[in-house]
Amino acid sequence: MIDDEPHRPIGIDLFAGAGGMSLGFEQAGFDIAAAVEIDPVHCAVHKFNFPKTAIIPRSVEGLSGELIRKVASIGNAPVDCVFGGAPCQGFSLIGHRVLDDPRNSLVLDFVRIVAELKARTFVFENVKGLTVGKHKAFLKELVQAFDAAGYEVRTPWKVLNAGNYGTPQSRERLILFGCRKGEALPEYPDPATNIAGRKGTRDGLPSGPTCTDALADLPDADKFQSLLTSDAVKTSAFGAPSPYSAELRCMTNDAWHFGYVREWNPALLTSSARTAHTEISQRRFSETEPGSVEPISRFFKLPSRGVSNTLRAGTDGARGAFTSPRPIHYRYDRCVTVREMARLHGFPDWFRFNVTKWHGARQIGNAVPPPLARAIATQVIESLDFRPARPAQIIPLGSEELLSMDLSKAAAHFGVKPLPSRRDQKSGAKKRKQADIERERLSGQKIYG
Repeated sequence: MIDDEPHRPIGIDLFAGAGGMSLGFEQAGFDIAAAVEIDPVHCAVHKFNFPKTAIIPRSVEGLSGELIRKVASIGNAPVDCVFGGAPCQGFSLIGHRVLDDPRNSLVLDFVRIVAELKARTFVFENVKGLTVGKHKAFLKELVQAFDAAGYEVRTPWKVLNAGNYGTPQSRERLILFGCRKGEALPEYPDPATNIAGRKGTRDGLPSGPTCTDALADLPDADKFQSLLTSDAVKTSAFGAPSPYSAELRCMTNDAWHFGYVREWNPALLTSSARTAHTEISQRRFSETEPGSVEPISRFFKLPSRGVSNTLRAGTDGARGAFTSPRPIHYRYDRCVTVREMARLHGFPDWFRFNVTKWHGARQIGNAVPPPLARAIATQVIESLDFRPARPAQIIPLGSEELLSMDLSKAAAHFGVKPLPSRRDQKSGAKKRKQADIERERLSGQKIYG
């Protein structure tokens, strides 16, 4: 918690990742009292960027609201919003409630923790796919679960595109707003004039800043030899910013919104480790038309006057360390850097990620773009009848050692066990599939295939 500031609403981030939702909610006026995250590498990065937030490095399974209050040092203070996106993947059980699938237990833990904390509101975010076809049954059951826990959900639910909320990326996410019965339900945010001053839709694309707005002022990472072995370099080679990039460089009066100013060095180009491409790859990249996919690598080439495709996370080390493809830069014959991904996602330049390209890229790909999270949180603030205020306190960032921790070092730092191995993950998945096949045999109904 932050001391000696005007009272700010309290938020709890579940499934926090590196902190995209945490940042958006802080910028809207919340204090993020606690962040729950099972991956210790993500925990380390969250702790670097939010040094005053209590990190709870574990699963939500079995985690009590009482323990969250204790670790967050908030006592019996009202929790104004719990937010996060629980993984949900069980849709194959015939004749069963979808939420009864053990693979969806984390969703019920989200509901339980909201209720145990007696949160005034909640925001549940997830993939657009939950609104389609048979997955709609999941949402209906989720609304029923919240109702039984004493919460109202705004319906019809909506899918919001981050590209309509000031982000140069087309990224759709389901957003569920809810409140304790008797409280005011938040409204969905309207798409608004974005930072770059544009409004409306361009050729069917979301409104918002473009890839050029986001990236044109950044120095080319390939110009720095040191970025082959490091992710940061001191430079004065930044170009003239667009209104969008000026905000992310914290050059404007409103750049910090209602969040806490961080102590940082704007002369550092960070999260910019280079990728060594072959000449053959570079030639293919150069021959690819902007806005299309390079046929061999399947990498998307950014359009200079359009927006990025959805940036994805790939998988973690427990599942084989697959990295989703980073898009090709519209100007340079290479994939974008982690910092350039962060610009396309709406993260400010002071916000740092793990020094490796793999961890950094998946931390961004897993995150809700902060501008979208801020628009969502602003609606929650209004429903709670708070008047946001800019805090006076300036806070330092955490130790840079947190940014270079691999899984084992991060686990040791937080005193937790490393995540299950890939073999354990595959064994568990195999057992679940065998159980489903047995239920299929007994029921005479087809589940797989």
